[in-house]
Amino acid sequence: MTPQVKAILDKYEATSPAVKANLARILMHGRLGGTGKLIILPVDQGFEHGPARSFAVNPPAYDPHYHYQMAVDAGLSAFAAPLGMLEAGADTFAGQIPTILKVNSSNSWATSITSARTASVEDALRLGCAAIGFTIYPGSDAVFDAMEIIADMAAEAKSVGLATVIWSYPRGGTLTKDGELALDVGAYAAHMAALLGAHIIKVKLPSNHIEQGDAKKCYEGTDWSKQADRVRHVVQSSFAGRRIVVFSGGAAKGADAVYQDARDIRDGGGNGSIIGRNTFQRERGEALAMLDRLVKIYKNEE
Repeated sequence: MTPQVKAILDKYEATSPAVKANLARILMHGRLGGTGKLIILPVDQGFEHGPARSFAVNPPAYDPHYHYQMAVDAGLSAFAAPLGMLEAGADTFAGQIPTILKVNSSNSWATSITSARTASVEDALRLGCAAIGFTIYPGSDAVFDAMEIIADMAAEAKSVGLATVIWSYPRGGTLTKDGELALDVGAYAAHMAALLGAHIIKVKLPSNHIEQGDAKKCYEGTDWSKQADRVRHVVQSSFAGRRIVVFSGGAAKGADAVYQDARDIRDGGGNGSIIGRNTFQRERGEALAMLDRLVKIYKNEE
């Protein structure tokens, strides 16, 4: 174990050796292993947006083995996906990359912002996963039920040595569309995930918009125009950097924007990227080249 990884794990007090071992599996794996930085491939978009919207632009990506293999070949830190996708490659790729079982999901037809529990901690153990992953939607009225579910599931996961990753995506309620990506809202969402006991927090990169009227005075007098400074504030809101924070790649965008996001995450003290559509919706060679460059950015090689 490297000093960088030990320093991260030392911040997880009251965390069992088994959970720390699984966090170390992720932190020590792949080309970024030992650096304290991560790149995770998440492929749950088929549940959320449908297969054609997710994979038609790159048809080989309909095959779960495609994603496993890309994560392995790129030397990524972990691969996160729902139950069926992990099961489809669990034997072929056993031991080749740490996996995170996404245990709840939604779809694009729902009229309310909610999700269903679609897998269990027992499934994660059966598949040899390092962690479970769960999405909450702060702002939605249904978030309180979701918080109770993940509180119970995280406790169960911790009892059997699995880490917990929380996707915290503000949406619904009185939030405006701009508010979903607002700096104050994103920092609040990350803090909620930390308070729920997440070992790894996944949030979106925030804009410089401030949504909450009562919070505006807390942000006045500071220039929030630089994305790296906004990342630093989200990390600060995650127990002053005592929790691993990774940032979503978001919707498909140009390669230069993806690379700049990574530089800002690195410079702002974030732990890395959890990037899906911006890789698997590209041709395999192009995606691997992009991931190679992202690794170099996080290793301070460019």
